[in-house]
Amino acid sequence: MTFLLDALIIALSLLGAAFFAGAETALTAASRARLQALETAGDQRAALANRLIANKGRLISAMLLGGQLVTIASSAYTTSVMVAAFGKGGVLEATVVMTVLIVVFGEVLPKTIAIAYPDRVSLAIAPIVAFFVTVFHPVVRAVEALVRVLLRIGGFSVGEHDDGVSGAEELRGAVDILHREGEVARDERDMFGGLLELSEVQVGDVMIHRTKMRTLDADLPPVELVREALASPYTRMPLWRNEPDNIIGMLHVKDLFRAYATAGGDASKLRAADIALEAWFIPEATTLQDQLQAFLRRKTHSALVVDEYGVVLGLITLEDIIEEIVGDIKDEHDVAMQGVRQQLDGSLIVDGSVTIRDLNRMMDWDLPDEEAATVAGLVIHEARSIPEARQTFVFHGFRFEVLRRQKNRIAALRVTPIETKGKMKVAG
Repeated sequence: MTFLLDALIIALSLLGAAFFAGAETALTAASRARLQALETAGDQRAALANRLIANKGRLISAMLLGGQLVTIASSAYTTSVMVAAFGKGGVLEATVVMTVLIVVFGEVLPKTIAIAYPDRVSLAIAPIVAFFVTVFHPVVRAVEALVRVLLRIGGFSVGEHDDGVSGAEELRGAVDILHREGEVARDERDMFGGLLELSEVQVGDVMIHRTKMRTLDADLPPVELVREALASPYTRMPLWRNEPDNIIGMLHVKDLFRAYATAGGDASKLRAADIALEAWFIPEATTLQDQLQAFLRRKTHSALVVDEYGVVLGLITLEDIIEEIVGDIKDEHDVAMQGVRQQLDGSLIVDGSVTIRDLNRMMDWDLPDEEAATVAGLVIHEARSIPEARQTFVFHGFRFEVLRRQKNRIAALRVTPIETKGKMKVAG
């Protein structure tokens, strides 16, 4: 009878140790997003689990305290039983037996189950854990105070610290993990990443450069102006007078054709400057998130980007910002893969003005875009000079061959992925 009672006490002690070990693992590994969704749906256990996880320090301290109390008590009790049965030699036997039992049944087994089913286990044990957290709270507070004093004596800071990882970075990392595990498609990962990056990317990084802007001369004969507007794939175009840098407004093709219809089809009566809307100029350092909000407030779809001296650098549209989230948007007037041509040997012929962000998204590459916005800018940055045609560079795991240079600008390159990554090399 005594043997059965001793065995029952030891088994209950192991069960207690398993509970505290599994509870700590399950609640720290549980998905906050899934628990939040369950709480929103009215699950009270999920609400309780979320409150426990919100104060993770108190939770872990309480579970560690409970686990240590049970483990020490069970070990002491088992030792006394073994000594009574086998004399002094029972100490060694008790140590071996309890070590095996605690490691297998009190630590490894419950933690393995908790890791495999963290959400399910968390919901099941949340009420019991909440009880122990409340009971152990005074002791935990006293222990934490003692630890803080000892750390302060040792010269360690115990205040709040910044681990250097923002909430957006945590979300991006979680989505990347889900993508690698096959639960999130590449397009979905890119859209989520693009949404998170709106506050980090400036309009100057994604704008249509001034060299690619389609503009209209306000002094063109009306008939020719209408002809150019018809030939353009765009519905909104900057209108200039005297010189291209002197932008006097934004001409909407619908407004032009509406005025054309009002004039009874007589193009000679059209005055482009009178039809054009006021030009909107924004600084190049504006973030995409701020500009998106500005577009929505003003109910405008385009703006001209200027530098600190007021010089026009390019044009940003609402579509450009949306494309940062959903990827390239093509319609019947767009050219497929504009500026990028895939070759049979696996290389790409790329216009120098193609942005690194677009190329990375299109090819699922990881070229750095911190120091340069375009592919040509990246090569110039790495080469520390403006390369000549036929010069080849190898860096970041790719070979870049300059195919064409126009004055001080790299017009076209051949980009070839290579297996070996290393420092930049120059050939030719």
